[in-house]
Amino acid sequence: MWGEKKTKIVATLSDFRANEEFVRGLFEAGMDVVRINSAHVTEEGAAKIVEAVRRVNPAIPVILDTKGPEIRVTAVADEYGGAIGFQTGERVKVRGTADGEPSTRDTIYFNVATVVRDIAVGARLLIADGELELRVTDKTDEELMCEFVRGGTLRSRKSVNVPGMKIDLPSVTEKDRRFIEWAVKNDVDFIAHSFVRSAGDVHAVQEILDRYDSPIKIISKIENQQGIDNLDEIVEASYGVMVARGDLGVELPAEAIPNAQRRIVERCIAAKRPVIIATQMLYSMVRSPRPTRAEVSDVASAIYERVDAVMLSDETAMGDYPVEAVSTMSRVAREIEKDETHFTPMIDMNMVSVNHEITAQLARSAVRASTNLPIRYVVLDTATGRTGRYLAAFRGRCQVLAVCYTRHAQRILALSYGVVPILREQQSHERYQDRYHFVIDALDFIQRKHAIEPTDLLAVVGGSFDSKYGASYLEISSAERFRERDAVCDGC
Repeated sequence: MWGEKKTKIVATLSDFRANEEFVRGLFEAGMDVVRINSAHVTEEGAAKIVEAVRRVNPAIPVILDTKGPEIRVTAVADEYGGAIGFQTGERVKVRGTADGEPSTRDTIYFNVATVVRDIAVGARLLIADGELELRVTDKTDEELMCEFVRGGTLRSRKSVNVPGMKIDLPSVTEKDRRFIEWAVKNDVDFIAHSFVRSAGDVHAVQEILDRYDSPIKIISKIENQQGIDNLDEIVEASYGVMVARGDLGVELPAEAIPNAQRRIVERCIAAKRPVIIATQMLYSMVRSPRPTRAEVSDVASAIYERVDAVMLSDETAMGDYPVEAVSTMSRVAREIEKDETHFTPMIDMNMVSVNHEITAQLARSAVRASTNLPIRYVVLDTATGRTGRYLAAFRGRCQVLAVCYTRHAQRILALSYGVVPILREQQSHERYQDRYHFVIDALDFIQRKHAIEPTDLLAVVGGSFDSKYGASYLEISSAERFRERDAVCDGC
C-alpha cells in the first residue's frame, strides 16, 4: 500500500514461476523492485520475467545481476559420478585451464588459465562458499600443491574464493556482455555488476551501455576484499551499491561483516547513492512460513542503518513461501520505521560534494523545513531522478512525491528511500517551464490515496530553468494555495 513504508523491497524472480499472478501477489505484498540473476536464467527466461512484470505494472523497475568475473571448479570427471570426497589433510594439485579440463582426485582444475600465477604459497582456497578449504603449501609455474584444511565433497562448477589475493580476471565476461546487451534491448533499468573490485570494473560496464546510448544505471555489488579496499572510487563511479553478503561472508571473517556493512551504508548515503542489503535476510522462509527471530533482527538492523532497500533472493526465487517473505519484510519495515526517536532526518550529515550542489542544498532545506513545520509531503518534479535521489539521501520523515516525465526516471526512483515516483506524461502543447502543474498532479495523486486538507502544507522543490540545471527553488505553502495559483495560471 502506498506510503506505508519508506524502505524498499527487492525480490528476486526465477523464470519457472514468473507469471502475472505470482508477480502481482509479490507486488501487493510490498515488493518494489524485481531482480533477475543472470547466473541462473537464460535470456529467454529473463524475457519471460520482464514481460510478466510489465503486465502487472509498467512502473516496477527491474535489476539484472551479471554473473561477474569469478573463479569456479571445472566439471568433475564422469568417472566420479559428479562428486569427489576429500578428507582433511589430504593433498591435491590445483591447475588452471581455459579448455574446461575435468577435475579429478589428483588434480582440481579452476576455470581461469592464469590462476596459478596470481596465487601465493600460504594462500587459502575456499570452495563452495567455504565448505571446503585448501592451503597452498608449494607451487610451480604450472600448478599449486595444496592440503585440505577442511575436507568435504567436491562437486562440479562450485565457486572459489581466494581471500587476500588479487586475481587477474576480466571486468566483463562474454556472458555478461551478452546479458548487458540483452538488458539494453529489453528495457531493464539497472545492471547489478557482480564482484566489482575497482572503478575500472564499473567503467567497463558503462562503456557497453554508452555504445548503445542506454540510460541503464549501474549498481556495484561489493562482495570481496578488493571491493571494500576500493570502496570510495567504486561508489563515485556507480549509481548505487549492493552489499552482497554471501561471497563477502566467505572472503571476510563473519565477525567483520557487520562493520563492513555499516561502513558501506554510511559511505553510500553520504554520496547520495542508493544502497541495498542482500543475502539470506529471511533465509529460513525458503522452507518455513515464519522467519527466525535472528532474521527479523537482521532485517531490522539494516533498516535502522537507513538503507534504501533490503533484498530477498532464494526466498522469492525458489522458496515455498515467497509472498509471505515479502509480506514479513514489509511488516518489519513499517514497524521499525515507527521509531521516530531513531529515524531523525540526516540533514547535518557531511554529504559528499556533487556537481549539482544547488540541488543538494535545496533538498537539504526542504527536509530541514519539514522538521520545523507541519509539512505533510515534499513534492518535486524531475527529468532525470537526481533531485529525488538527493531528497532520499537526507532521510526525511515526510513522504517524497516525485513527479517524473519519463518511465525510466520513475522506475529508478522506485529504489530510493521514501520516494513515491509518479508519471506525468507531458502533452506536446504544455510548456516545461510551467512551475505548478506538476504540484496539482501530485495533489490529485495524494487525494486518490489519502485525504488531504486544503490547509495541509507542502514543500515543493522545482526548477525554473532547463532540466540540465537541476532544482532552482523551494516553495512552502498550503495545498489550497497551490490549487488557487494553478487556476490563476490557467486563466492567464
